[in-house]
Amino acid sequence: MRPILVGAVIYDPKVAVIWDIIAGFFNAQGCPMDCVFYTNYGLQVDALLAGHIDIAWNSPLAWVDAQRRSDDTCLAIAMRDTDRDRRTHLLVRADGPVGIVGDLRGRVVALGAMDSPQATLLPIHRLDNLGLKPGRDFEVRRHDVLVGKHGDHVGGEREALDDLLSGTADAAAVLDLNWELWRSDGTADPSRVRVLDTTTPFDHCNFTVASKFPTARAEQWTRVLLSMNYDNPAHRDMMDMEGLKAWLPGRTSGYAALEAAVREQNFFETAGV
Repeated sequence: MRPILVGAVIYDPKVAVIWDIIAGFFNAQGCPMDCVFYTNYGLQVDALLAGHIDIAWNSPLAWVDAQRRSDDTCLAIAMRDTDRDRRTHLLVRADGPVGIVGDLRGRVVALGAMDSPQATLLPIHRLDNLGLKPGRDFEVRRHDVLVGKHGDHVGGEREALDDLLSGTADAAAVLDLNWELWRSDGTADPSRVRVLDTTTPFDHCNFTVASKFPTARAEQWTRVLLSMNYDNPAHRDMMDMEGLKAWLPGRTSGYAALEAAVREQNFFETAGV
């Protein structure tokens, strides 16, 4: 029986290192697997639905795309502990003119890449729900860093934060984990920047399988993945690089807001990615 093929998008050179370690562990556990790397999530979703790979390590937007294109028949089998209940913050300068969300009317909001769920799609959805539409009520300053990688690269969010700090923008959208990092490492002074508003919780990446993938093989692969232990030094470095303390079973309850956002913004019809 051939190895289980797992697709992953290379957004950083460390991705190859991470998956080399994971594949070595799976092979040692008697569950042979190999990796196929892609430059963007569109190609990876194509490959999953065509059966060229068995499992896709999907961004939240790639998950929504896979479901959209498969009539909701794909399954989310696993995810990181840190993929659950994420939030995006809208940041403003503490001494700036924006006191409440309504003060963003007529001002500039810095966002990440056009296909970033956390730094573009979800914050626009949040502001729309609060009565503010881009182009009508506020100007968008977008940072299309590595389009196709769905905001996995933090460059767009970092540039949005820089806009806020320099005064080029009046607000910036960043993932909660990035905000925690940047306020702790000195990138942003928390006495100068504050959180104006926060999205409702959403889930991030998951391992996606198409419905035709044999259930027994998916369950075996998932069991092995979930057996990785952060307390094991052989696993810890990889898990630190991948940003988790534990692998968890997949769930799909945290994607409703993103599904609504792509519908409202006609993303797949107009983005061309």
